[in-house]
Amino acid sequence: METSGFEDVLLTTLNASDSIQDSGAFAKEHNIDHQKLDGVVKSLAADNYVELTPILHKFWIPTDEGASYAQNGSPEYRVWSKCAGGVAKKQLEAEMSDIFQIGFSNAMKEKWVKFDKATDSLVQVAQVENDKTADVLRMLTESSNTEADDQEARIGNKALLDSLKKRKLVEQRTFTTYIIRKGSAFAPSRQKAVADLTPEMISSGEWRNVQFKPYNFKAAGKEPIGGNLHPLLKVRAQIRSILLEMGFAEMPTNNFVESSFWNFDALFQPQQHPARDSHDTFFISDPARTLTVPEDYLERVRKMHESGGHGSIGWRYNWSEDEARKNLLRTHTTAVSSRMLYQLAQDYKATGEFVPKKYFSIDRVFRNEALDATHLAEFHQIEGLVADRNLSLGDLIGTITSFFERMGITNLRFKPAYNPYTEPSMEIFGFHPLLNRWVEVGNSGIFRPEMLLPMGLPEDCTVIAWGLSLERPTMIQYGISNIRELFGHKIDIRDIRRNPICRYE
Repeated sequence: METSGFEDVLLTTLNASDSIQDSGAFAKEHNIDHQKLDGVVKSLAADNYVELTPILHKFWIPTDEGASYAQNGSPEYRVWSKCAGGVAKKQLEAEMSDIFQIGFSNAMKEKWVKFDKATDSLVQVAQVENDKTADVLRMLTESSNTEADDQEARIGNKALLDSLKKRKLVEQRTFTTYIIRKGSAFAPSRQKAVADLTPEMISSGEWRNVQFKPYNFKAAGKEPIGGNLHPLLKVRAQIRSILLEMGFAEMPTNNFVESSFWNFDALFQPQQHPARDSHDTFFISDPARTLTVPEDYLERVRKMHESGGHGSIGWRYNWSEDEARKNLLRTHTTAVSSRMLYQLAQDYKATGEFVPKKYFSIDRVFRNEALDATHLAEFHQIEGLVADRNLSLGDLIGTITSFFERMGITNLRFKPAYNPYTEPSMEIFGFHPLLNRWVEVGNSGIFRPEMLLPMGLPEDCTVIAWGLSLERPTMIQYGISNIRELFGHKIDIRDIRRNPICRYE
């Protein structure tokens, strides 16, 4: 019978009487599988056609081991039956394998057999009429879904049932039937509720006679399976918003490949500096050289490196144009800053008016570094600079502190440092609570006149600048101790989905 047939029989029976006292008895009377009937009555109850009062039933059923004994006989009875006339213990042990020890122990306990040590044999010493253990287990198998009290009454031997429980040959199960009564929406037949209102229902007027399913406005929506923003992108968006609020304009950073000229030489970084070695920088093999460098500016940079000017003695070496034209993966976004400052100088030259500027960038840079918990060969750098007249170190510290306070990081330290293109220079450290130590989060300083004057900026122009990694503030914000778990092939995709939106307050 189909489930719709179950429903019709049940509703017809209820229509003729006030209740059905036991759904189990009802199912047996109408030859219905109670498990299927269970689904029907719960569905009717959900629509208030019926009300259900559960009735809990308990019964005993053999375990897997007990079911095996019900089919093949108990081990003790099988040992006893094979001992007629005597049998060698080793022979019987080999024959019965893993159940011999159980059977031997229980047969000896019941005094059904005797072990003769002299002959190493077993003999029967009692007359056993039947295998009561197997008989009870078979009865329990056949009477499943019968009340436990009725089963125990049929066994009539509490000690035997207790023994079976102790040996874990039987276990108690439960099943539920119901007292079924008419519900508030009872009707002799159920009209299926409709989930959607269709254009056809509206045009035909059918909607007036249709029962609609109620909307559950508290139901959770389907979880989207689309992409998720990486924590770095979330933090990047927040930092970008902070810098824009502070009045900074974003610099274009769409060229990962840069020339050594803009990456190093324009910054007054000597060509013998260790940072320009191949073990610190990724050089490009094809194309290996840049073709576009402003020639007049190149000559001014050459002169500043070789002999200095404006009170500086330079680096005092033979500057190589070939070295300056080598292409590389930019090691810092300061290469972008140098281009922007040069353009600012060109605007000053064209108009005769110097306009102060505040620039920032957030993008990828590349260093040929050994990987560890806080260093990667590819990472993101946040760079900011302010170009104005007569700025001081106090302006730099104040700007950096204000920036970090907006990020929620107030535990900062500044340490004097050396950079070839800034003087004075400072390293910036933030305390990492998970690592329980101070972690370097950036570098800062005031650009040297040897860098700015060859560009054509006015002599009283000061540029304060700083560079910060994006990864380390993100690690502090999200409590990540190993940078390789944040960026790279070791990241857990599930973490990207679980991580909340980053908020700095």
